[in-house]
Amino acid sequence: MVRVITYGTYDLIHYGHIKLLERAKALGDYLIVGVTSDDFDKQRGKINVQQSLMERIEGVRSTGLADEIIVEEYEGQKIDDIRRLGVDIFTVGSDWEGYFDYLKKYCKVIYLPRTQGISSSDLRSEERKTRIGLTGESSVLRKYLNECTYVNGIEVKAVYTESIKTRNEYKNFAVDSYDKLLSSVDAVYIIANPTRHYEYIKRALDKGVHVLCESPIALNENQTRELFDLAESKNLILMESIKTAYATAYNRLLLLIKGGKIGKVLSVDAVCTSLKKLNPSNIENTWNSICAWGPTAMLPIFDILGANYDDVNLTSYYLNQDKKFDLFTKGDFKYHDAVASFRVGKGAKSESELIVSGTLGYVYVPAPWWKTDYFEIRYENPADNKRYFYQLDGEGIRYELVAFLKSIESRKNTPYIAEDSSIAISRVLQKFYNNEVKIIK
Repeated sequence: MVRVITYGTYDLIHYGHIKLLERAKALGDYLIVGVTSDDFDKQRGKINVQQSLMERIEGVRSTGLADEIIVEEYEGQKIDDIRRLGVDIFTVGSDWEGYFDYLKKYCKVIYLPRTQGISSSDLRSEERKTRIGLTGESSVLRKYLNECTYVNGIEVKAVYTESIKTRNEYKNFAVDSYDKLLSSVDAVYIIANPTRHYEYIKRALDKGVHVLCESPIALNENQTRELFDLAESKNLILMESIKTAYATAYNRLLLLIKGGKIGKVLSVDAVCTSLKKLNPSNIENTWNSICAWGPTAMLPIFDILGANYDDVNLTSYYLNQDKKFDLFTKGDFKYHDAVASFRVGKGAKSESELIVSGTLGYVYVPAPWWKTDYFEIRYENPADNKRYFYQLDGEGIRYELVAFLKSIESRKNTPYIAEDSSIAISRVLQKFYNNEVKIIK
């Protein structure tokens, strides 16, 4: 029996896929098809895959051509599979000509001609694109503009900034008012000053525009609830943007913790600091520490321990007497069965790490932990320690954009940041702006 193996993503399975599988099937007696996992696709830079792993497997199965379907999950697996499954022939499309010649040491390698004029990428690009606008006064806006180019199905239509000087940097995308932006797009990404988020989001939703907004959504718990209710009533998507939430490593970290790898969690401690040169004359337009870093630092606390804490105490060191711009803030949460803390600062420096302590061990994520691509689970016996590595492309922005796009297309809000976490973040910020804070003098 001649055993043949081939691999692919098989997203939106089409005639070209089927013809390639037919040719592969004709090479032998038994065809094994490897379907790449979601994580492996991300590692290879394929972040705009439209279907889940199970949908793609079912697509291959429905062709009736595969005698066996396996999942490709890691680099180097092809060699392992060829040995383990007794493969005689490895085959793949001719666009990979020469790339897999190293496998000739283990089996025969055949490159098959692809069906011309059709591909999953073509099918995705032919779909109507979601027109997106970008607005705000941050250098992060440029990152989003660049990352949109990696995501099929999104087209940047307009950019609005209040600063004319900054607006000129965006050339063909620039518009001179937020209303003009909203009138030309289906969705908007917002990173305005946090005091403007509520207004910007509400105006967008009233215009029937989907919203991805940098955290915090609002500085008031009731306003955040109001915006989510408004989005739901209009069948629109409102998603909060914290890039860390979309990192593969961060999500694997959560799964391992919730799976009991470190036992019962007793504390979560997150630190986010960055020393910035501040301009006192423009301080009202600058994000303070609690807004710039607070949502990111609170994210793992609420993801792991939940948003229903018993109490929180804030301690801040301020730039001046108006008690609005904190150079440093520490938050201490008390839960019925655990504790948590965060430290954030734009005028203080510390080791920006994340530590989750449990009854069996602890998770350590080194600085800067919010760009999570590596973490460790540590135990009493160092020989039991485990290290985990996951590739992070585009700081998580492109993964976030893909999730936003999928939610828009399905009209189903499936955020990586739970609504109750968004509300809890706003509740803590409301406490800060109500001056319910201990002051370091």
